[in-house]
Amino acid sequence: MAERYHIPVLLEECLEHLEIEPNGTYVDLTMGGGGHTREILRQLGDDGRLFSLDQDSDAEKNAPEDERFCFVASNFRFVRGAMRLRGVEQVDGILADLGVSSHHFDAKHRGFSFRGDAPLDMRMNTRAKLTAADIVNTYSNEALAKIFAEYGELDTTWKIANCIERARTTSPITTTSGLVDAVRPCTPPKDEAKFLTKLFQALRIEVNGEMEALKMALEQSLKLLKPGGRLVVISYHSLEDRIVKNFMRSGNSEGKIEKDFFGRSTSPLKVITRKAIVPTAKEVERNPRSRSAKLRVAEKIELIS
Repeated sequence: MAERYHIPVLLEECLEHLEIEPNGTYVDLTMGGGGHTREILRQLGDDGRLFSLDQDSDAEKNAPEDERFCFVASNFRFVRGAMRLRGVEQVDGILADLGVSSHHFDAKHRGFSFRGDAPLDMRMNTRAKLTAADIVNTYSNEALAKIFAEYGELDTTWKIANCIERARTTSPITTTSGLVDAVRPCTPPKDEAKFLTKLFQALRIEVNGEMEALKMALEQSLKLLKPGGRLVVISYHSLEDRIVKNFMRSGNSEGKIEKDFFGRSTSPLKVITRKAIVPTAKEVERNPRSRSAKLRVAEKIELIS
């Protein structure tokens, strides 16, 4: 199943920068189709261990059968607790591919794509209660406009929120096509696909609490890593990339660099990639969904007090 719908992004670059030790312990925070997971396993020796997390029940179907591997059904924001429950206090490397799996976009019944018609869902964790339909039908104009501005980086967000409010007063917006129709009066004709992509992105981020989950996952990953351990993260839009970049340079998502008495940075991480690594033209041609990917890497350092 995994091989049919999942093409791992920046695979060689991820493996290179993880600097995998054959007998080390590693965590894949976002298993998805399992492409990165399988390649990490191939580089591990008999005593190596790999834990892969995913909150989506579909992901577990892709779990490889290997004594060195453990699938963890959990949101990555709880990674440290999940590892401690399994007797793991520190690991040698952590990988996070923050992209939505191609499978999710292709599985139209999940409601992640504006192409076609499907229930307006967008939940990564199908056991969660909040759906995109709940948001568009119950959030206030102000709340909707804020989401579209912050998570979609859209302009004229009040107009978008007003379009949605007018449509939902007639009947609830319950499908992806219903939402597309609702915002049609404020959709720019020349940039329809780009506009709808950002709109759906904003709703998906809100449904799944993605920004807060990312911040928590980074904080917990730092605590989980051994000194010298690598944190490797692939992001796909500017909101994620900004958080990752700030965290890697400062140890916090705001990017605030603390200094000691002597003016030396107390950041617990050393940035390995001064500039983000992006896919080659050849990779983008093979996998168009990789085109916006940015890979950043940092190494945990042992601070001397």
